[in-house]
Amino acid sequence: MGDVHGRADLFAALVAAIEQDDANRTPAATTLVLLGDLIDRGPDSAAVVAAARALAARRSVRMVMGNHEEMLLRSLAEPEILRGFLRYGGRETLLSYPLDPQLLAATEAVEPIQQAMAQAIPAEDIAFLRAGEAMVRIGDYLFVHAGIRPGVPLEAQSPHDLRWIRGTFLTHAGDHGVVVVHGHTITDEVDWQPNRIGIDTGAFRSGRLTALALEGRSRWLIETSIDAGGIVRCQSRSIE
Repeated sequence: MGDVHGRADLFAALVAAIEQDDANRTPAATTLVLLGDLIDRGPDSAAVVAAARALAARRSVRMVMGNHEEMLLRSLAEPEILRGFLRYGGRETLLSYPLDPQLLAATEAVEPIQQAMAQAIPAEDIAFLRAGEAMVRIGDYLFVHAGIRPGVPLEAQSPHDLRWIRGTFLTHAGDHGVVVVHGHTITDEVDWQPNRIGIDTGAFRSGRLTALALEGRSRWLIETSIDAGGIVRCQSRSIE
């Protein structure tokens, strides 16, 4: 599943669509991989994290840590990171928890904000986000948040690249030895390349959240979106 960015409505609808898709197919053990950036920018990050935790408690879920989860976790102890976090969508995350909005009006003194974060964000949420993996490999596919640095062995990839890389990875046309499935970089449609598949369709601004389903050689997309009337719609389509 691509970047959710605080869209609890789309997350709930897409999980339901994925589980209905599972039920309509031959019974098999399935794993849902969340590609990170569950939080920030959208209106209800707290609800997304709570829903993801509940989901992981009842079925096989693996979560990759995104750059926004990294920023939140580092913000708890690093003032400069907190200032950046607030500029890049973190304000919306904090406001989705029971935190006094007036604290966020003055970011010169960040210690009070850090103290409020420690009290407002449940320890279970912090532990869940902190447990996010750097990468997940299943068969011939590698699931990461942002991408990998070409030419570097998987075991030597840096966490920074895995969560932040763009240009060097996106423009590389060579074989990685695996097909990399990633989010992080928004595209209007799923970005199909021979060596990678980008599935961040910009849920927080487009109102569309995308999942890529894989089984053997079969690939299909499951997407949820919200139309102008506020109605959630789901669709599934096969990819040849």
